[in-house]
Amino acid sequence: MLKIMLMGLAMSLPVETQKLAITIIYNNVPFNDKLTTDWGMSCLITGLEKNILFDTGADGKILLDNMEELNITPKDIDCVFLSHDHYDHTGGLRHFLQQNNKVDVFLLSSFSDNTKNTIKNEGAHFIETTHQSHICERAMTTGELGTTIKEQSLIIETDKGLIIITGCAHPGIVEIAKTAKELSHENIYLIVGGFHLMSQSENGVKKIIYRLQEMGVHSVGPSHCTGKRAIELFREAYGNLFLNFGCGAQFV
Repeated sequence: MLKIMLMGLAMSLPVETQKLAITIIYNNVPFNDKLTTDWGMSCLITGLEKNILFDTGADGKILLDNMEELNITPKDIDCVFLSHDHYDHTGGLRHFLQQNNKVDVFLLSSFSDNTKNTIKNEGAHFIETTHQSHICERAMTTGELGTTIKEQSLIIETDKGLIIITGCAHPGIVEIAKTAKELSHENIYLIVGGFHLMSQSENGVKKIIYRLQEMGVHSVGPSHCTGKRAIELFREAYGNLFLNFGCGAQFV
């Protein structure tokens, strides 16, 4: 049984990969006051076949400083997964690649030439994705979702269901959850990341929570662009199945 240590509480999270860990390196939602909070998101997934850096935040110096505080060595990371082509998710990429360019960067084919050239100029390699495909064993992309703003989310397969990590959920958090279930035919155990509900009314957020619960989403960790009130509504609805996905939190 894997345990999530959060604010002094332990929650059982049975997963097949016994050392699976998610560490939030960059976020505007605070958790560990030793880290710098800033608008954006980045987290590290370890315990799979590859160590995956999900997004890179907005500022490379903050990203690297927070990594150092968390005792994360950039050269230990095997690949970078970019959810979408917005500065608060790709801004730290150049600084990271200057520390480790021996990585594959997974991005959507619709990303800008500027982002792709940054990767090439730093001597790294990128892999364009459009459809669902595996990043490594047990981890896959949803493929390109959305219309105006294209985005991909990361799906991690465990024996208790799926863990879904989202950047901003521009295509809609319910749509992402629905797509993940259709791709894997598995239940959703946990969704974490940005849910992009800042402009949603309270009633609208409650409807989204109801739909996720109706789909059987077991636990949630809304953060980044979800919005303060929306996060509180998720906390109220999920109780002890709500996870604080703030900057510096680590689920081990």
